[in-house]
Amino acid sequence: MITVEEAEKIILQQVADYGTVSLPFQQALGHILAEDIVADRDIPACDRATMDGITIKYEAFQKGIRSFSIKATQSAGDVPVELQDIEGCIEIMTGAALDASVDTVIRYEDIDMSNGLAILKVKSIKQGQNVHKRGVDKNENDVIVHANSMVTPAIIGAAAFTGREAIEVKKFPKIIVISNGDELTEVSETPPLHKIRRSNSYTIKAALQQFNIDADLLHLPDDENVVEFELKKCIENYDVVILSGGVSMGKFDLVPKVLERLSVEKLFHKVQQKPGKPFWFGVHADGAKVFAFPGNPVSTFMCFYRYFVPWFKASLGLPNLKLNAGLAADFSFEPPLQYFLQVKLHLNEASQLIATPAEGHGSGDLANLVESDAFMELPLKLNNFRKGDVYPVWPFKALFI
Repeated sequence: MITVEEAEKIILQQVADYGTVSLPFQQALGHILAEDIVADRDIPACDRATMDGITIKYEAFQKGIRSFSIKATQSAGDVPVELQDIEGCIEIMTGAALDASVDTVIRYEDIDMSNGLAILKVKSIKQGQNVHKRGVDKNENDVIVHANSMVTPAIIGAAAFTGREAIEVKKFPKIIVISNGDELTEVSETPPLHKIRRSNSYTIKAALQQFNIDADLLHLPDDENVVEFELKKCIENYDVVILSGGVSMGKFDLVPKVLERLSVEKLFHKVQQKPGKPFWFGVHADGAKVFAFPGNPVSTFMCFYRYFVPWFKASLGLPNLKLNAGLAADFSFEPPLQYFLQVKLHLNEASQLIATPAEGHGSGDLANLVESDAFMELPLKLNNFRKGDVYPVWPFKALFI
């Protein structure tokens, strides 16, 4: 049995590159950029007014001119109007481009306008005020967004702004999520008391959808021949196989020996942790990764966020941001296992992340996950944990991921 740290190291040694694909920019939200997005021209491409008002040549103000004749009116999108008379001005709207003959914008609030004249009401102005200068944001060919960034709404806007109708993004691995066991029934059924409805596979599929992955689903019975036949097809056709159940010590825990017959190399089986101790991980020679999680709901859920998500992010070149939180109350745990405590997260008045224990009733207590936000990873060699102690947390609520 290996430690949590050792299991994480082994898994992260198996990161993989699944290539790239070109997507229309409007469909790229949540994907990972495989290329830089660069400015196709200076941003802004010309000097622009940032206020409604008038635009003048600052030299006129320096010469003592305080009343300007309005020569033209220019709105955003109009061709810039040249000012030929230093005693004149152009009435201009926000976003409009400035001609080289003007360099300063004065707000409507700072002038009186009547009879074709704009008269200053303020004693001082600054050269270049209220002007968004050409290239001040980015110059042509500057990188606006770097590769390995997750595409956000702002990046969609950047792609549109730079004329990128399609962008290159990283392909996600093709994933199937498998539940197994005769004790599981369809969601639509009313099971007898000795059975339960399937939920783990739907939970993990939904968790994957948070990362823009639409995984396939499969359920296997406690039939060794069927398990072997179906797992062989899955290993041949998917990049990642995620199993829930069938990896413990029971008579019908068939997954480990079937995977061995299918030439999936076992990299570890059993981790010194609670929940999720029977976790099995291996790799097929053709590259398929197999995450075989224990079947209890909390075990599956914890292993997914603690092990699969960091592997997935690393495979896509994303940083694994690690959060720490302070315990809101004392807590004790006796067995010699690394304990993942369910917690609720909140920020205190000092904007520090605080974790309140929400222990639940063991690894089968799916209902308690609804009330929790994260797992707090408590150190293996300690049994008593004090209020205010700070430990890593692995969030599973979208607000914190």
